[in-house]
Amino acid sequence: MSQFSQDRLESLTNSLLQPTSANGVHARTGLFEQVIDGLSAAITARRESGTEILRFPPVMSRALVEKSGYLKTFPHLLGCVSCLHGEEAAIRALVEGQAKGPDWLNGLAATDLVLTPAACYPLYPLIAARGAVPAQGLTFDVASYCFRREASHEPGRLQSFRMREYVCVGTPEEALAFRKRWIARAEELAQQLAVPYKLAAASDPFFGRVGKMMAMSQVEQELKFELLIPVNSEEQPTACMSFNYHQDHFGTIWGLRRNAREVAHTACVAFGLDRLGLALFATHGLDLKQWPASARETLSV
Repeated sequence: MSQFSQDRLESLTNSLLQPTSANGVHARTGLFEQVIDGLSAAITARRESGTEILRFPPVMSRALVEKSGYLKTFPHLLGCVSCLHGEEAAIRALVEGQAKGPDWLNGLAATDLVLTPAACYPLYPLIAARGAVPAQGLTFDVASYCFRREASHEPGRLQSFRMREYVCVGTPEEALAFRKRWIARAEELAQQLAVPYKLAAASDPFFGRVGKMMAMSQVEQELKFELLIPVNSEEQPTACMSFNYHQDHFGTIWGLRRNAREVAHTACVAFGLDRLGLALFATHGLDLKQWPASARETLSV
């Protein structure tokens, strides 16, 4: 634990992330962004040919998130965009504190937008709108700023963070083969970055008592793996990449079909860019010149 002492972690994070008045929301320094740019380029260099690139905004349709099932499985993590509604006079009275009764926060009402919870969630309805999935399947490179209402605000567990994903849409065999390839590539990348890591079966933070059973099933079926790197401690390493096989979950919800009968399966690999950046600094320190040659070469720093 000594190399991950609280003092050292605070020194690292204070040099990389500037606090704001909101927990888990930070400004990023130039040093941190230099490494994030290098990580992004390294991930791009490993992109498979024929992959379509899409970049999504940090908000998406509330109706689409509800249909995807996220609201039922992760309601404790979801953020909704709310705005003041009504006539100008009523809004002015609220914000200037002249209205009788509730303050302006009580005048908010939900809009048709939520904060994007994962980079791939806006993708599936977009694919569905295009029609049938082609015989050769589809692969995508997607990215977004994401939001999750985290209960803890330790380093690496941000409320607002950047996620990069590769997504496969195809047969069960294609989805599983895609995930297997990316697990191998991710381990190779971790080795080149010279970070200690381990690969482990994992589960998502499902909500409630039913969620606990879903998490157990997810682990038993090995639907999710995570690549874990020490950030806060060696005993409890941080999940910096995940490798997910969704089976036909999104295919069924969004009607993604290879033909009239065959529902498409999906898989994704997700890179938590901010977590990866913190893991690198936690491992190698703040002086980029002292980092291992393989890491500097991989990141072009």
